[in-house]
Formats: sequence, structure tokens, C-alpha cells
Amino acid sequence: MTLAKSILFVLLGALAASFSTVWVAHLTRNKKWGTPTAFHLLVGFVTNFFDTLGIGSYATTTSLYRLRQAVPDEQIPGTLNIGHAIPTIVQAFIYITIVEVNMKTLALLISASVFGAWLGAGIVTRLPRRRIQIGMGLALLAASTLMLGGMLNVLPKGGSATSLGGPSLITALCGNFCLGALMTIGIGAYAPIMIMVSLLGMNPKAAFPVMMGSCAFLMPTAGVRFIRSEKYDPRAALALAVGGTPAVLLAAFIVKEMPLDVVRWLVVVVVLYSAASLLWAARLIQPAPSPTTLD
Repeated sequence: MTLAKSILFVLLGALAASFSTVWVAHLTRNKKWGTPTAFHLLVGFVTNFFDTLGIGSYATTTSLYRLRQAVPDEQIPGTLNIGHAIPTIVQAFIYITIVEVNMKTLALLISASVFGAWLGAGIVTRLPRRRIQIGMGLALLAASTLMLGGMLNVLPKGGSATSLGGPSLITALCGNFCLGALMTIGIGAYAPIMIMVSLLGMNPKAAFPVMMGSCAFLMPTAGVRFIRSEKYDPRAALALAVGGTPAVLLAAFIVKEMPLDVVRWLVVVVVLYSAASLLWAARLIQPAPSPTTLD
């Protein structure tokens, strides 16, 4: 293991410990502990299992919550960023270990995504319910489009590079900054990062450590802001972490790979339904009238 990778792992471990400490302290201080339901735990297990195999977890989690009305819409972005953080950190350790990618490129892309997430979370925590519904609805439409593009083989295949430099690196940094910000409203990063690195000539497999590494650092960073604003569902978030972590280990070390075409088509259908339901719900909420002044 290289020194750079060792340093990255130390930072990742320190971030995981710090995030867990902040979260547990908040739950304890505000008496937010609650026993997760079987449904919440199942969502955590299933979404993180398939996330490890490359499907993504944000769109699927949002869709499952929407199907059962299990989490208020305005609390879903925070619940995703907080609850999926620990399972994603586990994924990052695994994929950064087994997939070859230049450590300088990886570290810079992770840093860009973290800055984007920190700014994005500050905005999302102040958004009203209707705007969050519209944002998540549009995010799910974008996610389903990217999923379809991948299944229909219309997305770029990529090259063989494991590093970026010059204009390509600058482009990737700008892209990862924007994706980090969009993660805080509920847009999963896997498919966009896969497309971005492929367009820039990188090996598509490099999307795994880039995506997992970026999310592993940005989700706790954004999650702290959601924790402090209390704009999340504590019980559902806890279930994502508890149910998701063993699912990651099962998928990565035992299952490893499986035919997922049918699952992907099912996910697209469910995600499209959820996008439509969110946008319809937002339509039914009248925006607050603008303040008027008298002459």
C-alpha cells in the first residue's frame, strides 16, 4: 500500500469516527434515539447491497420511502446523506483498495466534491418542503435518464487511463464540485461520475473509487450540517447505517457480482413513479405569497 493511500485511509477513518461522534452526541443529547422498523432496516440493507454492485442508493431509497410515505419529503435529503454515510465509507475502503486509480487525481476529485457538498447542504437545509420536492423530483428524472442510457448502451465506454491532468483534470474538478452539491438534494453520484470519467478517457472502473471516495467524504461533511439543522429522520437514518453496513460486506466479498438487468429496469420504473409523485405533490402545495408593500 502506498503512503498516499495510507494517508487517505487514515483521514477516512478519522472522518468516520468524528461523524459518528457528532451524530451519536446529537441523538443522545436530544433524545432522538428510536427503534428502526423492519421496513426501514430492509431499505438500508437492499439499497446498500445494490449500491455496492453499481446501481446506486439515493434514487432507490427515495423511491422506497415515497412508496410507503415512510419519511417526510423535506427530510429525505438529510436522511440520505446521514444514513448512507457509514456504509459508503465501508465501500470506499474496499474499492480504493482493489481498483487502480491515481491517488493525486482521486484526492483532488474528493476535495472538490466535499466543498460542493458543504455549500449544497447549507442551501438545502434552508429550503421549504415544496422546493425540496421539486428538486428531488427533477433529480430522480435525471437519475432514471442516466440509468436508461446505461442500459441502452448509449453512454460513453471510456478509455484506459487511471489519472487525469491539465484541462481534463480541471473539467473533472468542476464536475465533481457540482455533483457534490447536487448530492445534498438527493442526486446520486455514481452514474454522473461514470459518464464524466468515461468522457475524459478514464477506465470506467475508476468511477468506483472516485464515486465511493467522493461520497464517503462528502456525505459525513454534508451530514453534519443536516444533523445540526435537525432536518432528517433519525430513526430512518439509523436504519440505513445499521442495515446497510452488513449489506455492503455481503455484496463486496460474497456476492461480488450478479445479473442486474431486471433489477435495473425495475428501479427505473419505480424511480420514474417517485419523480412524478414528488412533482405532483409539489404542484398541490401553493407557494407562499410574495410580500407586498403599500404605496
